[in-house]
Amino acid sequence: MIDKRVASAAEAVAEIADGETVMIGGFGEAGSPIELVHALIDQGASDLTVISNNAGNGQVGLAALIRCGRVAKIVGSYPRSSNSTVFADDYRAGRIELELVPQGTLAERIRAGGAGIPAFYTPTGAATELADGKEQRSFDGVPHVLEHALRADWALIKAGAADWHGNLLFNKTARNFGPIMAMAAQTTVVQAATVGAPGSLDPETVVTPGIFVNRVVHIADPAQEFDLVAQGAHYP
Repeated sequence: MIDKRVASAAEAVAEIADGETVMIGGFGEAGSPIELVHALIDQGASDLTVISNNAGNGQVGLAALIRCGRVAKIVGSYPRSSNSTVFADDYRAGRIELELVPQGTLAERIRAGGAGIPAFYTPTGAATELADGKEQRSFDGVPHVLEHALRADWALIKAGAADWHGNLLFNKTARNFGPIMAMAAQTTVVQAATVGAPGSLDPETVVTPGIFVNRVVHIADPAQEFDLVAQGAHYP
């Protein structure tokens, strides 16, 4: 079996290139891989398409990546929340593109990407502006819209625990989009609060098996987005 540990967040994201698509985990502030996103800011890749439920909060994490001008497009469900001023300012100024996707549809598009399903029909969004330009069909008299699967070059996710092989456990709500993003990316990078030797995790409790993970970096005391926002922190 392969030891997938890397020495640092910087090493883990070093190969992300300009113009690539990056999935970033998180449900609001829960499960946001702050250290990996900050390493991506330092690394310098730009013109990125980011697939994420939210568009970041405050001036850290994904919001900081957007503020630095590195993101060309967001595909997500909640680009505007109580502390997310950066995206709103850039969007109004025409500096960033948005593909708005209902949350359940976003999750299923990512899951479908990981499962090898190219597209699916859903009633969500049918006969609304979100369906403009998309194929629509009626099933049992109910209009449905065709939604295409989402895949990415990279996924950056946060786990509570991992082993050297990339098997993952998540902490409560921080589980959110992580497992399906790990399946839908060409390269999945995970930051984990604990990283143990093979056999340290109960196999009956593993959520994401290591086959879907390429790199694991140990971040022993990960930053919490809520705390950083409350402190008024900025990155870089």
